[in-house]
Amino acid sequence: MHDLGVDILLALLENPILVSASNSLKATPVRKFSVPDDSSPESSKWIYLFQREYATVDPAFVDFVGTDEATTCVGVAIRNLENGMISVAHMDSPKIVEMGLSQMLSLLVDDSLETEFDVHLIGGFEEVSPQHANGSVVSESDEDLDGYSFPLCSKIVHTLWSREEKFHIRTTCVLGHNTKRDCDENTYPIFNGFVVETASGTVIPACFDRSSRCPDEIVRRIRVSVSYEDTSLNGKLLETYETNTDCFKIAPCCWTLRQYQIASALQHYSDSEILSICSTSPTAEGPDFVDNLRRQWNYLIEHPHWTETFPKKQPRAFSRSADRSWKRCC
Repeated sequence: MHDLGVDILLALLENPILVSASNSLKATPVRKFSVPDDSSPESSKWIYLFQREYATVDPAFVDFVGTDEATTCVGVAIRNLENGMISVAHMDSPKIVEMGLSQMLSLLVDDSLETEFDVHLIGGFEEVSPQHANGSVVSESDEDLDGYSFPLCSKIVHTLWSREEKFHIRTTCVLGHNTKRDCDENTYPIFNGFVVETASGTVIPACFDRSSRCPDEIVRRIRVSVSYEDTSLNGKLLETYETNTDCFKIAPCCWTLRQYQIASALQHYSDSEILSICSTSPTAEGPDFVDNLRRQWNYLIEHPHWTETFPKKQPRAFSRSADRSWKRCC
């Protein structure tokens, strides 16, 4: 962790304008996203991001872009003030920040260094030191388990400060500003998710139900988990969304007999044991955390060979249908 990053972070957390922005966000009702049984043409179009994913969206195609299920993770939103293009990421470790921000900015930055960007940071909280990588079937090594909220936030602001682009940090609803306590002094995040309204750039607290975390929910969750063992993805955010076509392409990922064996073993643990083993913040997870993991493991057990999911090692592609739902196209 850079000392300069800590100094910048502490100054931002105490900045009166940013404190006011955090208080305004906390006074904003949470928007709930769900796919209705009978989608109407007037329904919103959104892009949902899982942990370690990012997407850059064009307001012409997308109404909202966001994420949830964050505890010790931090959501980052960057908006190009000239053309309204927005990139959002769900960051879970300091080790992906530098490359991740470069990925996010790759479609936002033009040739001019005069372009200015709004930045919003939401998530993370004053948590108890975690034991394992967030929600992973396979935990990272001990040296990788520093992806807690404070060093993650510090790395983000230091990296932004170090880059040449012109950033305006508008929201820092992180750490103490995103922490609540119960009667036993256990801490919890106030917000687990947010969306950016693409037309205005407004940030809104948000939560998504299972139907709205699409497309290809389980395969994308598994891809996050197995990515920790894929050296080609070291330091990178996962890309699934194609900005120019408004389509999803989930690149092939392979799982091994080891993942199958781990999934089989973990299924026999109790819910409380799974929380302890698989969460960075066991007391702060959402009510469906364990169920989501069990569904991932069931998929791995039922599909032990990754080539069943990615025939001929091809991506899984999804496009929007007339009712704005996602349909598999290959």
